[in-house]
Amino acid sequence: MSRICRHILIMVLIHLALGTWPTMVLAQIRVTDDLGQVIFLKAPAKRIISLYGAYSEILFAIGAGDRLIARTRADRFPAAILDKPSVGTHLRPNMELVLGLQPDLIIHAVGRKHGYEVIRQIQEQGLVVATFQPRTFEELFSVIGKLGVLTGEEEAATGLVKQLQVRLQRLTQGLASQQTRPKVFFEVRYPNLLGAGQRSIVNDVILKAGGVNCLSNQKKLVRINIETLVAYDPDVYVVQQGPMNKSPGNPKDRPNFHVIRAVQEDRVLFVDEYLFSRPGPRSVDAAEKLAEFLSQ
Repeated sequence: MSRICRHILIMVLIHLALGTWPTMVLAQIRVTDDLGQVIFLKAPAKRIISLYGAYSEILFAIGAGDRLIARTRADRFPAAILDKPSVGTHLRPNMELVLGLQPDLIIHAVGRKHGYEVIRQIQEQGLVVATFQPRTFEELFSVIGKLGVLTGEEEAATGLVKQLQVRLQRLTQGLASQQTRPKVFFEVRYPNLLGAGQRSIVNDVILKAGGVNCLSNQKKLVRINIETLVAYDPDVYVVQQGPMNKSPGNPKDRPNFHVIRAVQEDRVLFVDEYLFSRPGPRSVDAAEKLAEFLSQ
């Protein structure tokens, strides 16, 4: 053995004995999140805080729900998550509670500027934060795979993705004879009217269900007025109900909404915000539900 090789071997043994081997080498787990950050873990995460309910759903679906040590105030599904302590909201988590729980991984979603500030504050405390923001089913399946890697549940994650893909393929096959796609408007909020734009999971749900989003704006959320909506002339009007749209009421009972053709023809569907607007395993349920309505 050459002198250089002996020197390298001695250095390796010293680092291993002292536990000072560089993190980049020790890390056995590596994924890149949607902010382009490379996330390194020495071992599968055991103490996880998810600051977005959809990712908690994914963890439960791949058999890693027992790794969750906290939830956000808004989380309701699955029921088992209610047994976890709340650390506040996803944009305003209680940092003292977060630090006291000693997580080895925090999973976050970012959509607004304040979300980036939350991530920065958490990272300044030396905690690992993986951030994801899937807007299509393809991106969602990628996130499921990455969460499988981070938790050591790759096989379960792969199995879940395959199951969801099969269901989407069935939807596609069922639409093979479809000649036209109905135009769909998805109401995110009322009375300050917001619709779901092209850069949202809702857009892909509409597409997989056999419809087309009547809003072509390349944003996640689009401000719109009644005059513009009438001009778009949607065939179907979908109203989400949840934290962002707490008391929407029926569009036919609103001033001026009776001029919208979908409302006139009673082509209005009320849906659960958690089901339709959160990119998770149940997004396929949402596509199936909408497809059934569109086919009527």
